[in-house]
Amino acid sequence: MIPVPPAVQRIPWKLIVLLSAITGFGLLVLYSAAGGSVTPWALQQGVRFIVFLLVALAIGRMPIRIFEDFSYVGYLGVALLLLAVEALGFVGGGSQRWLNLGFMNLQPSELMKVAIVLALARFYAQLPPGSTRTFNALWPALVMIGIPAALVMLQPDLGTALAICASAAIVMFVSGLPLWWFGSAALAGLAALPILFSMLHDYQQKRVLIFLDPESDPLGAGYHISQSKIAIGSGGIFGKGFLNGSQSHLDYLPEGHTDFIFATMSEEWGLVGGLLLLLGFFFLLRWSTRVALNARTRFGQLTATGLTMTIFFYIAINLGMVMGLAPVVGIPLPLFSYGGSSMLTIMTCVGIILAIENDSKKRHSWLS
Repeated sequence: MIPVPPAVQRIPWKLIVLLSAITGFGLLVLYSAAGGSVTPWALQQGVRFIVFLLVALAIGRMPIRIFEDFSYVGYLGVALLLLAVEALGFVGGGSQRWLNLGFMNLQPSELMKVAIVLALARFYAQLPPGSTRTFNALWPALVMIGIPAALVMLQPDLGTALAICASAAIVMFVSGLPLWWFGSAALAGLAALPILFSMLHDYQQKRVLIFLDPESDPLGAGYHISQSKIAIGSGGIFGKGFLNGSQSHLDYLPEGHTDFIFATMSEEWGLVGGLLLLLGFFFLLRWSTRVALNARTRFGQLTATGLTMTIFFYIAINLGMVMGLAPVVGIPLPLFSYGGSSMLTIMTCVGIILAIENDSKKRHSWLS
C-alpha cells in the first residue's frame, strides 16, 4: 500500500468537500438564474471560490500568534478603508459601500466583521481575568465597536452594522462580562427604539414597517418580500425542477442571484433543496463550534466563537429576510449568493478558524 505523504494528510479534505458542496450548489442556482448560462455569475463566482479557498488554506497554515499580533493593525487598516469609502467609494443601489479595485468591488464593511472580532479577542485575551467586571473592560470595546458601526451606518448599511455589533457582543459575552450589562443594554435599546427608528433613512423605515405589515404595499416597498414568499411557496416539497423557475426567470424576483438567492433555489429545488443547504450550513457551524471549544488559547477561543457567530449571523438574517421573518437588509447568504466581498469574508473566517484548529492539533501531538 502506497503511504500517503504527511503534507497531503494535513489538508482538511472534509472541510474542502463541505465548502465545495455548498458553493457548487450555489453555482447551479446561479447558472439557472442566468437562464442556463455560466455568465455573468456562475463562472466568475466559481473562479472566486477557487482563489479564496486557496487563500483560506494558506491562512489556515499560519500560526495564530500572527493574527493576535496584527489584530489591532488590521482593525485600523479596515477602519481607514471605511473612511476611504466615504471619500472615494462609488454609489450602487442607493448606497456608498464599495471601493473599485479593478478586478473586484471591495466592500470594507464586510472585512470589519472579521477585524472587530480579532481586535476584541486580543483585547480580552490580554485583560487580567479579574478586570472583566470593571468599567475598563467595557469602554475600550464600545469605542472599537462604535467607530466602524457609525461609519457603516453612514453608507448607509444597517444590516452590516448590526452584524458587526452582534459578533462583537458575542466576544464580549464569552469573555465573561457581567450579564446585567447585557440586560441593561437590551433594556436601553428597547427604550430608545422610537429615537433609533426616527434616525433611520426613509427607505429603512419603510422596510421595518413592511416587515410588520408586508401586505400594506405589495407592489412597492413590500415587493421583494411578497415575490420571495411566492417563489419559496411555489417550490413545494420537491420544487419545479432545475431551470424551471418562473419567478426568477421572468424577473419577478428582484436580486434573485444575490440577497434573495435562497428564494430562487427554493422555487426550483423545493423544501428538499432548502433542507440540504441548511444541513451543509449545520455541518460548517458544528465544525467551527468544535474548534472554539477545543481552542488552546483564550485568544483562539474568543476568535473562533466570534467568527462562528459572524457566519451564523449571515445565514440566520438572510434566511429570515427572504422568508419575511426579518426586515430586508443587505446580508447575502454565505458561499451561495453572488458576490466577492462576502465570499472573501467567509473564507477568511474559515481560514482563521482552521488555523486555530491546527494550533490545537499541534498541542495534542506534543502532549501525546
